[in-house]
Amino acid sequence: MRFLGLDLGSREVKMALMVDGHVTLKKSWHTAYFYKNFCKPAAEGVDLGLSLEALGVDPVDYCVSTGYGRNNTNLSGFTSINELKAHFLGAQYQIEENDFILLDVGGQDVKVMRIKSGQMTDMNLNDKCAASCGRFLEQMAEVLDMPLQEMTSYTDSPVALSSTCAVFCESELIGKMAEGHCTKDLAAGVNQSLFKRLAPILNGFEHEQVWLSGGVSKSLALKTHLLTLYEKVEVLEEPVFNGAIGCCIFASNSVNLGKGR
Repeated sequence: MRFLGLDLGSREVKMALMVDGHVTLKKSWHTAYFYKNFCKPAAEGVDLGLSLEALGVDPVDYCVSTGYGRNNTNLSGFTSINELKAHFLGAQYQIEENDFILLDVGGQDVKVMRIKSGQMTDMNLNDKCAASCGRFLEQMAEVLDMPLQEMTSYTDSPVALSSTCAVFCESELIGKMAEGHCTKDLAAGVNQSLFKRLAPILNGFEHEQVWLSGGVSKSLALKTHLLTLYEKVEVLEEPVFNGAIGCCIFASNSVNLGKGR
């Protein structure tokens, strides 16, 4: 059977196609591009139409969506599930473990989950401030005129940044540049600032190992900082597509449950 999963993120839409139990296709688009090129305007009271043919996946037996946009956009023919469930199922599928800590740092939100015996027993979310998310890093990389991948590699000699708001931090960073601080040290300060905002979210989630998902999982600096809290930090094989993969797993589980009735 063919299952389609969509993670409607704030910055990107991620898609995964699962055929006979295997993920065979993964794609992502900027969110605005996705809605403009693959969706049809919906009349009042009608779910938004999505062209599976334009996506290149038609036919599909079961479609599931999750993510930032799932509460704002009802896609016709899709079952909507919450992000925690999607990311839990995706991580469990990828690492084949029943006991783990998952930290997902996306464009505008953060999720941390504790999984025990295959069940989610605890979770925490950020306070919807972008200062602990990927968008914060993107903004600061623009200010420093530095590629994002390079900026997120620095940890040594961080310049202290006190602002708790992404917008104010941008002004503070410009001021620090005017004071003559080294760009690499400023980048290290940005990475330290993000970690300081993540640390309170991780309180109570002690574990010898943590798994990372989301776009910020690519940050070498984040992994370095997390090693001060955990013995081992691992990144999922498909960290960016984890939510979309979890949607496919939900679809598969739903179909198998229906067959067992």
